[in-house]
Order: sequence, then structure tokens, then C-alpha cells
Amino acid sequence: MRPFNVLNHAVRAKEILAVLTRHGFADFLSQIDLPVGFWQRLLPRLPERRSTAERIRLAAEQLGPTFVKLGQLLSMRPDAVPHDVILELRKLQDRVQPLPFSVMQPVLTGSLGREVGEVFSEFNEEPAASASLAQVYFARLHDGTPVAVKVQKPDLMQTMEADFDLALWLANLLHDRVPALRPIDLPAVITEARAAVLHELDFRREARNQEYFNSLNPHPARVFAPRLYPEFSSERVLVMERVDGTPVSALGAASDEQRKRLAAAGAESLMRQVFIAGFFHADPHAGNIFVANDGRLCFLDWGLVGHLTRRLRNALADFWIASVEQDTERIVQIAADLAPVDARPDLRTMEKEVTLALREELNFTVGRQALGRAMLRLLYIFGQQGIPLSRDYALMAKAVISIEEVGRTLDPQFDLRRHAEPVLRELHGERLHPRMFVRRTTEMLRHTLIGLQDLPFELRRLVRRLEHDNLAINLNHRGLEQHDDAIKIAANRIALGVIIGALIIGSSLIVITGIQPHFLGYPALGIIGYLLSAVLGLYVIWDIIRHGRHR
Repeated sequence: MRPFNVLNHAVRAKEILAVLTRHGFADFLSQIDLPVGFWQRLLPRLPERRSTAERIRLAAEQLGPTFVKLGQLLSMRPDAVPHDVILELRKLQDRVQPLPFSVMQPVLTGSLGREVGEVFSEFNEEPAASASLAQVYFARLHDGTPVAVKVQKPDLMQTMEADFDLALWLANLLHDRVPALRPIDLPAVITEARAAVLHELDFRREARNQEYFNSLNPHPARVFAPRLYPEFSSERVLVMERVDGTPVSALGAASDEQRKRLAAAGAESLMRQVFIAGFFHADPHAGNIFVANDGRLCFLDWGLVGHLTRRLRNALADFWIASVEQDTERIVQIAADLAPVDARPDLRTMEKEVTLALREELNFTVGRQALGRAMLRLLYIFGQQGIPLSRDYALMAKAVISIEEVGRTLDPQFDLRRHAEPVLRELHGERLHPRMFVRRTTEMLRHTLIGLQDLPFELRRLVRRLEHDNLAINLNHRGLEQHDDAIKIAANRIALGVIIGALIIGSSLIVITGIQPHFLGYPALGIIGYLLSAVLGLYVIWDIIRHGRHR
């Protein structure tokens, strides 16, 4: 970001720096270059005795919606961010003071393309919920259908763009001048977050995610997502089925049996989403899960979802089983198989760190069953060893942590392993089914036959290039640069040695013949030859001593 842009947003920039200072990050800010007088006008206060992770969360909440979203997206980088910071960032509150309906109405009418009364017979102007990006209202269509209307807040794009520009400017300064922050690569994280938030501002994507889940859901009698009304929905407004019921956090009157049933339904649904469908709700916390009056679980807010290919799902299932069985070697081997070609992980160090993480997070003998936290720690360990696994793995770990928390809220004896086991068994059976073997074999044969069909054509192209003498082979010997330099130096010294020897021999012949003129009784040319050979010889000796024998 250019300096004059910072000055254009000087008030907001000063506010951001003041908040960071107030929460104890003055030591980082003091390492970057700020405009003269800008830093000195800040009034730092001593931070309270809180952990670094907690201070990051509090600063993000105070800075507003853009930084709340940034913190939430940073919590999806377990390959670079320590798991304690991620767990704290998950607590970021996305509830803000609602805007009056008079401010929101132009967005609603502009997206609908008509007046509110032409679409809804009733519309409650008091928002039922308010978040950083949108507010939700209850209304009723003209046919009597009760609906929920999600309306995006006005001027979000301009506000967030300005905040992201300032955040990127600050991140670049910190990345350049604070070595401790370089492994996180803050500029890349903020660039990725900007793209993700802009992606989330298009409500049509959320609508497609919601509809896709309902089309894949094998148990609509137990879990579901609200039905959409696409004829009234757009980029900035969603009109969906209104679900009457109770949040999972408010099921005080429910029986133990009902609570266990709901916990099982939510866990089994998420496991099927992750391992069978490869498409899952990435943020199923208590605020996004509703218990409908008919007893079904409703998953809300499908703006953030994860996608896993078959290969990633199979690897994840292997990770999961190996983690439960405390098989450290198997976990490290799976990670190494998924590593980039140029990665050089320290497998012994990985084994030690993975063993420690599993003992601390999955100690079943003392009731420690934090599968989600264990996956977060494993992803961080892999990232530190140069194995940055799929971002969707991070989303999965976050989703598992959320569903574990919801499950234990409903059932203190909740054990996610019990609900994952039948799903993993189904996935394992699918992987070993003869139909899958035939399918993989058919795919292999198909690719082989296509390659064989192309082989004559490729050979013909090679022969034509040989005929026209335009076949060039580029050879690049890596790692030989030092040897090349050594050969050049040796050749130069040998050449100097030959010259010195020739001078000595030639000078000796001149001295023997006694050619005029003389100097101090000896031929002058001979003396000059001896002096030149001495100077060159001393230079060679000095060069060898200066650069070492290896040169």
C-alpha cells in the first residue's frame, strides 16, 4: 500500500495502531517505520495480564467486522498458527449492534427490484439477528409462508476494502521487520482473507451450498438446512424457510434421551458430510444449529463450507484411525505421502511431536477425547515441517471441534468416535469394494490406452525434428557451479606456473650468454626476468594462502 493511501485513512490507521498498542503489541509496532509524529501521538496503556492469544482476539473484536472476519479466517491456518491461538480466535463474536431498518431497506428493495410490500404480506422491521455482514428479519410471503430474510449491510465492500488495505500495509511492514512473524506470512494470509470475505459477500454461493446439502442429505427426517426461495434471493438478499424451534444452547427442558439423540444426529451428519459426501458445514457451532419444533436439527449459515476430494477423504480417514489408535508412525507416513515433492521433513522430529500431541489431546484412559484439537496440532506440526496440507483439512478440524462442543453441551458422555465408526466403516467398505477396484482398474487402462494411441504421433514428431536438425537437448547440471569455479582457478594457477617457469628458464639463458646491457655485472634482461618470476610466484603463494587450499 502506498504511503499517501495511509494518509488518506490516517484516522482509521491511528485507531488500529492504538487498539493494538492498548492490547500489548507495542513491542511489535515499535519495530516498524511509521510517519513522523504518527506513532508518538498514540497513548499506550499497560495491557492486562492475559495470554497473547486472548489479546489478539480482544483486539480483533474491538477493531470491528473486518478484523473479526480476518481472525476467523486466520483460525483456519493451523499449518502456520499455533493451536492455542486458533482455539482463542474461534471465540471471536460475530454479533454486532443492529442497524436501523431505514438504513437496511434500500439494500432490500434494490435487491428485490420492488417494494417490500409487493413481496411480503408481513415484515418485522426488528432484526431477529445481527452479524458483521448481514441482519436477519422475519417475514411472511403473500401465500402465508413464514420466511427468514437475510439482508447484507450497506457499503460493506468499501469499508472492508479500506480496512484490508490498511491491514495489508501493516502486515507487509511487520513481515519485513519482525522475523518472529515471518513463518505466518501475514501478507499472504490477509490477501487470502480478502478474497474469502469477498467470496462470502455473494449470498448466491451460500444459497447454492444450502441447496446442495439438502440434495445430498440422506437423513432429512433427522437433519436439514432451510429451504431457499431463489425467485426472491440475490447476491445481497436471501429469502429462506423460517425454522421455528430452539437453539441447542437453550434446551433446558429437553430429556436426556432427546439430548443424546440430537447429539448423535448432529455428529453422524457431520461425519457423513466429511467422509462420504466430501462437502461439509465448516462452522457448526451452537449458534448455527437449531432444534426445530418437529425435533429435527437444522444447520444454518452455509457461507463457509469445506470440500474434500476422494483422495483427501481417504487420507483423512487414515489419519483419523491412526490418531485414535495412537499409531504415530502411520500418521507421519501419511503426511509424508501428501507432502510436496520439494519438501524435506524431519521425520524423527515429527514423530516425537506427533506422539506428544496425541498423548496430550487423545488420552482416552483419562477421558481426554479432543479429536478436533488433536487434528489442529497435527496440522501445525506438519506445516512447520514444510507439509502444508489442504485448507479444507483445517476447516474439517474446526468443524469437528465445534460439533464436539455442541455434542458435549447436549450429552456430557458424548464420544465422537462412536458416531464416526459406522461412517468410517462404510467408507472403508467403499474403498475395498470390488466395484471400486474395477473402476480404478478401468481408469488405469483407459489412460494407458490413450497414451498408447498418442505414442505413434509423438514418435513421428520426434523423427521429423531429427530430419530437420532442429532437435535441441538442454542439459543443466545442478550443483557443479563450485567445481566449475575451482577448475578455472586451478587452470589460471597452472598457466601462471608455466609462465613463471618460462621466465626463470629464459632469464637463466640470458645470464649464461652475458647479453648486454649489464646491471651490477649481470645482464639486465635476465635480472628483470628473475624479478618478474619472483613477483608472480609470490602472488600465487599469497593467493593460495588467502583463499585456502580448497580454492
